[in-house]
Amino acid sequence: MDEPCPLCTAAGLADTLAANQHAVAFFDGYPVSPGHALIVSRRHVEHLFELSRDEQSSLWSLLPAVKEAIEVHHSPSGFNIGVNVGTAAGQTVGHVHVHVIPRYEGDSDDPRGGVRWVLPARADYWSGRG
Repeated sequence: MDEPCPLCTAAGLADTLAANQHAVAFFDGYPVSPGHALIVSRRHVEHLFELSRDEQSSLWSLLPAVKEAIEVHHSPSGFNIGVNVGTAAGQTVGHVHVHVIPRYEGDSDDPRGGVRWVLPARADYWSGRG
């Protein structure tokens, strides 16, 4: 790796929303909505499936505390939770991280389908077009 990992750097500098032995959570530096947070593995590995079971469990165990912290600061109406694994899935930073994206009434004309929109041609299953 030629440049320092931005998530390793942020994990050491950012205000922590929650943390445990294997993971740390903080607000995303490039949020897609107010309150967008990341849960990041402490060990620098690229893909979720490279983590041990304990490390994976630790990542997910921070989710309730992160949700509560976002609610305190931003009062969202819902959440999208996502992990991109590999470049084909849209992963652009080579360090495991879980996106916790708050959603707000009116932030999308039609939020139905949520994360299914990663493949827009297949997302709209309810109208028979997807």
